[in-house]
Amino acid sequence: MRANPCGSKLQQPGGGGVWASKQTQHMRTPIDWKKSSETVPYPDLKAAKNLWIKVSLKGNRTYIYDGKKVIYTMYSTGGVYELNKKTGKKESTTPTGTFYIQNERGESFYNASLKEGANYYVSWKDHGVYLFHSVPTGADGQYEVKEAKKLGKNQGSHGCIRLSVADAKWFHDNAPVGTKVVIADK
Repeated sequence: MRANPCGSKLQQPGGGGVWASKQTQHMRTPIDWKKSSETVPYPDLKAAKNLWIKVSLKGNRTYIYDGKKVIYTMYSTGGVYELNKKTGKKESTTPTGTFYIQNERGESFYNASLKEGANYYVSWKDHGVYLFHSVPTGADGQYEVKEAKKLGKNQGSHGCIRLSVADAKWFHDNAPVGTKVVIADK
C-alpha cells in the first residue's frame, strides 16, 4: 500500500435551469456506495471528443462531460468545510480551480497519520496528494461504512474526492492522464 497525505431536482452545473428527467432518471436511488451511481452502463471515454470533469463540492456530484453535454454523473464527497481564519469564511479542504488528471494512480493506499485509506485512486493535484478514490477504508482494508454513507450527501474527506467503489474502479481504469478537472464549490 502507498501512503497518501490526502489532504428533489438536481440543478444544472454552473447554475442555470434544471436537467430534463432523462438526466436524473438513471441515478441510483437510494445511493449505494458499493455500486455505480447510474443504472446505465458507463460511457466510452475514448469516444468523447472534448472530455472533461466537473466536481460540485456542495452538490456532492462529479460530472463527466463531452463538451457541454454531461455523459455520466457520479455521487461524490469532497472535503469538509473549515473556517479560514484570514477571511472569516468557511472553505473546503478540497482545492478549487482547474487541474488535470496526473500519472499517479493505484489500487490502494493507507495514510497512517489520518488512519484512513482507500482503493482505486487517481491523482489530480500535487502528484499523489489530491485524489479521486473510493469511499475510505480502515487500516484493515475494510470500508468505513459510517464515512461511506456520506457519499453524495455530505462533505467528509480531508481534501480528496470520494466516489463509490464501482465508480472509483471505473474511473481508475478509464480516466485518461491530462483530462481537465474543474473543482467548484457549487
